[in-house]
Amino acid sequence: MCADTPENTLDYKTTLNLPKTDFPMRAGLPKREPEWLKRWAEIGVYDRLREKEGRAPFTLHDGPPYANGHLHIGHALNKTIKDMIVRSHQMMGYDARYVPGWDCHGLPIEWKIEEQYRQKGKDKDAVDVVEFRQECRAFADKWVDIQREEFKRLGITGNWDDPYLTMNYHAEAVIADEFMKFLMNGTLYQGSKPVMWSPVEKTALAEAEIEYHDHQSHTIWVPFSFSNAQGDLAEARVVIWTTTPWTIPSNKAVAYGPKISYGLYRVDATEEESWTKPGDLYLFADALAEDALGKSRVTEFTRVRDVAASEFAGAILKHPFNGLEGADGFWDYEVPMIDGDHVTDDAGTGFVHTAPSHGQDDYECFVARNWIDRMTHNVGEESQFLSHVPFFAGLQVFDRKGKEGKANNAVIAKLVEAGGIIARGRVKHSYPHSWRSKAPVIFRNTPQWFASVDKEVGDGQDKLGKTIRDRALNAIDQEVKWHPQTGRNRLYSMMEARPDWVLSRQRAWGVPLTCFTKKDTLPTDPDFLLRNDELNARIKAAFEEDGADVWYTDGFKEKVLEGIANPADYDQVYDVLDVWFDSGSTHAFVLRDREDGTDDGIADVYMEGTDQHRGWFHSSLLQSVGTNGRAPYRNVVTHGFTLDEKGNKMSKSLGNTIVPETVVKQYGADILRLWVAQTDYMADQRIGPEILKGVADSYRRLRNTMRYMLGALGNFTEEDRVDPADMPELERWVLHRLAELDVKVREGYKAFDFQGVFSAIFNFATVDLSAFYFDIRKDALYCDGNTLRRRASRTVMDILFHRLTTWLAPIMVFTMEDVWLERFPGEGSSVHLVDIPDTPAAWLDEDLAAKWSKVRQVRRVVTAALEVQRVEKVIGSSLEAAPEVYVADEALLNLVNSVEFEDVCITSAITVNAGAAPDGAFTMPEVEGVAVVFAKAEGQKCQRSWKILPDVGSDPEFPDVSARDAEALHELRAAGLI
Repeated sequence: MCADTPENTLDYKTTLNLPKTDFPMRAGLPKREPEWLKRWAEIGVYDRLREKEGRAPFTLHDGPPYANGHLHIGHALNKTIKDMIVRSHQMMGYDARYVPGWDCHGLPIEWKIEEQYRQKGKDKDAVDVVEFRQECRAFADKWVDIQREEFKRLGITGNWDDPYLTMNYHAEAVIADEFMKFLMNGTLYQGSKPVMWSPVEKTALAEAEIEYHDHQSHTIWVPFSFSNAQGDLAEARVVIWTTTPWTIPSNKAVAYGPKISYGLYRVDATEEESWTKPGDLYLFADALAEDALGKSRVTEFTRVRDVAASEFAGAILKHPFNGLEGADGFWDYEVPMIDGDHVTDDAGTGFVHTAPSHGQDDYECFVARNWIDRMTHNVGEESQFLSHVPFFAGLQVFDRKGKEGKANNAVIAKLVEAGGIIARGRVKHSYPHSWRSKAPVIFRNTPQWFASVDKEVGDGQDKLGKTIRDRALNAIDQEVKWHPQTGRNRLYSMMEARPDWVLSRQRAWGVPLTCFTKKDTLPTDPDFLLRNDELNARIKAAFEEDGADVWYTDGFKEKVLEGIANPADYDQVYDVLDVWFDSGSTHAFVLRDREDGTDDGIADVYMEGTDQHRGWFHSSLLQSVGTNGRAPYRNVVTHGFTLDEKGNKMSKSLGNTIVPETVVKQYGADILRLWVAQTDYMADQRIGPEILKGVADSYRRLRNTMRYMLGALGNFTEEDRVDPADMPELERWVLHRLAELDVKVREGYKAFDFQGVFSAIFNFATVDLSAFYFDIRKDALYCDGNTLRRRASRTVMDILFHRLTTWLAPIMVFTMEDVWLERFPGEGSSVHLVDIPDTPAAWLDEDLAAKWSKVRQVRRVVTAALEVQRVEKVIGSSLEAAPEVYVADEALLNLVNSVEFEDVCITSAITVNAGAAPDGAFTMPEVEGVAVVFAKAEGQKCQRSWKILPDVGSDPEFPDVSARDAEALHELRAAGLI
């Protein structure tokens, strides 16, 4: 903005108030971020925040990640959102505490140790259980340390020195104690019922551990003959359809729908190869008969008559294997027909094969009839038929790797041999799989331990209801806010329909079900479970001292039962608790028991992915309402899943995974955090190389804004400060925008809406500041002397600095620290130790805002008109222009004339006229009544400000600058600066 002239050798560039800062344009985040992490640890930022007194507590309770591998992008998303919640609330005046935690028990870790054993040729069952558990503990401990450092590298704040671990002795003691509360309140029971069973992992699974994938299953149509029918039904057969042929040997009934229209059908002709023949009579639901007969290769058939559903009442069928040679009468039992509301005519035949040991609806039908004694136990833990089952003993449904075994084909072959099949096929359908092994599961009847969700809870805490289900449903609506609201709907529907909670797992690494059962006593007997408060206290104390491993040591039963009961009369239960019970109990040993927990044991926020509606949100609610009669959380925030740029699920096989460590090494953690802030995390979000480039560009724009402010604020002192009441309109307009934005930022942070917060701040910084306010005031900042206008602008810059750094600090934790320390480099200084400043509501000025909104509209037309001239190379800079502006509306004309409009438009001069636009004037359709006629500025170019003005040379001491610039130079000379 300067040049040397023969008349004046003064270098005008040295006289300008150009921005001065050492703040680098290039962030260098990957290299520099670890330095800030080290500094925060040294000055103890998290602990120093806890020392602030008189602040309302705010607690986000961490849903524990599993300690068994490096972080993936979902971990980074999850922990970053949590960090933004914690940091933003801290900076809004709360004591925002965050205790990170880990889930340490369970099958995935146990599975890893078993893999190591297999590689070494060791037999897990031959290893002492305590030794095995200690190896699991060491494995989890190793991964806790690894993940802790990976989380810290993302800038996550929290009590990293003292996290909670579900395998800590106190945690194990509390988990056992919480389990024993179910024991004492009457909701715990042992039942033999079908549960989802993993043949690969050899354990029962809860619904939360199940995911659904496409699976190709066998389909068969099997006819059952009547044994007690009269008339034409005596010769007819009822046809069922199933996708699980392996369950046919366990069939115990056939269900029909009381409201379905049925018919008796006669086969008249078939294809050459068919398992039916002319004259055969079959019963079908009318809506499904044609399809079923077609599958049976029947070419012609006759519907003989209507068959009322009532005709099936009391009917007895024969099992397809009834009387089969070599079966020794194994299937020679009655197969009753039963009515069931679950039977439909949407698919199949209208009759449902019922094996109560292998299906939930089937089981409930038998429970309703008090037929539990008719349950079968034909399938073992590896999905193999047990030795007592004729023909099929040892054959598996799925093998150890989750592949189809020989059971289905063997059953089908035997049905063909017995004349017990009329059609077969294959169908691809959604089928339950273990979310850990990814292998298909089966429904299998096994003795398991359950918490009843519909039995009255005998603890007297019935404000929300008398049963766990009622309490959970009422808590969802009465005690919790959901973000988004769809989370409420999802969890509510799950709670409405969920079965009893399967608490037991047949594994070794976990907290045992700390209970004893009386020998030679039925589970339905009131004395079956030993309930004793003193016993429970002893168990809890032992776990506090030595951890849950003590349960497996010799003599433990005798020790804890001494003086309470005869150990010889009781069996000790060795199943371990579902890990969801572990994590569902964390509210007790973290929120309730820790000094940095909460006074009432309730968290302000639980925040996890949408899959946790069936997982942690679900189990925590069940556990808490069962033991405390209330929800453990006030707010539940949910995020979606992370997809690649094309919207595909990430997969190593597809090569589309994004690893947090890779992003951090290339860009820095702040870029990853900024991606989180820019996305609508409550829906599924996308990430990839191109998206990250866009995020990095947003980052650069923000960084440049902050760098410009730092430069403009060089040497700013309190003596430079101007009271807002004395500021020019433009500065007061900026303060108005700040006051508006402060409300939006605080409301957004309170609502966990980081996308809304960041979008508002980013638009303000780039549109209102960089492209408007900074652009206009650049001339005054650089060229003015000690004017009110310049001092007011710098005061506003200081105010902006404190708001922008603190508003953005929860998101860009490293960059805002960098910006802060550039101005305030003290030894213990940190932006993360300060709060968002209070912004006076008095700064709001709606009338002023409305005025400047209209002024900016007129400015848009002027800048667009000048851009045309720039593109056509008529001018190089807007300072070469002195346009004429025509404003038709008198009120708008007065507004424009009341401001320094040439400064607003960054021109050397401007003329504002009343009236309509002359011919050929530049206009914009969206801004009516405003027109611009281009004209070049008249006068000489000021060698200091580059404005073209008629008063250049008016001061003989500085003949090549304008009067304004000459006055500034005189000030500098008087101060001895030039």
